[in-house]
Amino acid sequence: MYDPAEDSFLLLKYIKRYANGKVLDLGTGSGVLAEEALKYTNDVLAADIDQDAVDFCNRKGIKAIRSDLFSDINGKFDLIIFNPPYLPDEECENPEIRRVVSGGKNGYEIIEKFLKNSREFLNEKGKILLLFSSLTMKSKIDDLIVQNSFKSRMLETKNLFFEKLYVYIIY
Repeated sequence: MYDPAEDSFLLLKYIKRYANGKVLDLGTGSGVLAEEALKYTNDVLAADIDQDAVDFCNRKGIKAIRSDLFSDINGKFDLIIFNPPYLPDEECENPEIRRVVSGGKNGYEIIEKFLKNSREFLNEKGKILLLFSSLTMKSKIDDLIVQNSFKSRMLETKNLFFEKLYVYIIY
């Protein structure tokens, strides 16, 4: 299970502004983002591929299900929050940690699959809050957003020791 870190807290700042209606926190980990969204709307679903994360969220009173991205998601949402694993595989040698932080060979493959499938889970005016790292290749993420017929706006960047984090709103 992914514990909240710098990236989670950066994304957390935007929950109040965008969480309304029906919200999906995909890849919820500890559920910190879903928990924050519940302060602003009572229709929040958390989903994670890790059953331990799902159980943890359910014990905290957050409705959570096990899902590999959208595999077990039904319905449409006004907001999808996604703090995906985004590090390239070679950045992490430990298999347990890799499962939680690796976004694929180049770091963007999970985001690519997410963007390709997310439109069918968004309401007409639905939005996506997405966080990713400079290690994921920002130009590739920008291209993927356009290729999937989305528009985006960068909300914030944060420089860390070895990377830069980006928060986007996608619509």
